[in-house]
Amino acid sequence: MTKYQSGAFIYNGDAGGEGQLVEKLSQTVPILSQDVEALTVVQTNSKEDLMEKCERYGKEVEVLYILGGDGTMYDVINSIADMDNRPVIGVLPGGTCNDFSRMLGMPQNLAQAAQAIVNGQEAPVDIGKSQKRYFLNFWGIGLVTATSLNINPNQKNRFGALSYFLSAMKSMNDTNPFQYKITIDNEEVHEEQGVMVLVLNGSYIGTRMVPIPSLYVNDGKLDVLIVKSSTLKTFRELLSMNQPGTDIDKMQELTHLQAQTIKIETEDDLEIDTDGEVERKTPDEISVLPNHIRMIFHQDKV
Repeated sequence: MTKYQSGAFIYNGDAGGEGQLVEKLSQTVPILSQDVEALTVVQTNSKEDLMEKCERYGKEVEVLYILGGDGTMYDVINSIADMDNRPVIGVLPGGTCNDFSRMLGMPQNLAQAAQAIVNGQEAPVDIGKSQKRYFLNFWGIGLVTATSLNINPNQKNRFGALSYFLSAMKSMNDTNPFQYKITIDNEEVHEEQGVMVLVLNGSYIGTRMVPIPSLYVNDGKLDVLIVKSSTLKTFRELLSMNQPGTDIDKMQELTHLQAQTIKIETEDDLEIDTDGEVERKTPDEISVLPNHIRMIFHQDKV
């Protein structure tokens, strides 16, 4: 029995050669079509085309299957977040890191991911709002933005996710501390120096799970992680965050907070990275939209 009456499978027609696209479609469309009575396959050729078609088909169908990476998902969410009736979203890994598909528990093999979607379960997902833009995974300044900007396109094509770590290593040596003021829920104020501030909704960055035990994508809160330095001590503290008996409040190089609204000001205007897209600068105000989107999780993740 089909789960949905109508759906659209949306993919980037410029991703890979024609042979690769045919293979990707043959691995996924026949499986997904088992779950939808009428499935429309939609090719896009640019960011603008993707957003226009997500908005158009998002108003017409019950489910959107998206083949793409985290940048694609960022565009998809910004296409449908303002709709009164939003479609269910299924994510097929088609990018470099595919962090949000990992959070949903999806295998990184396309055929296996398609089957996991068919066998999966819908669940609500929070999203973050940053002024007039939305994000699924993270908002960040400092080291994370430098890492995104420093990725070499040739390395990205050759090494995939490894290029993210190569860029991170380079960025750690080049990133200077900055002065910040963070206001949590209009009450609690934090002022100090740091090398990175992350506002997290998802639990993966650069294919690696962020070890914060309270980090859930549908708890109605955003997790704020402030990294004060890029020393070995900092990374030891980070790795210990999900270990039993760790008192996060006693950490010296990391600060962890939870909030529904966050106001971030910096002494100098810093570039903001939202889900890998660097488009704006600080200051910024961020809020959570609880249970705003329904997405398909691997059945073992719900």
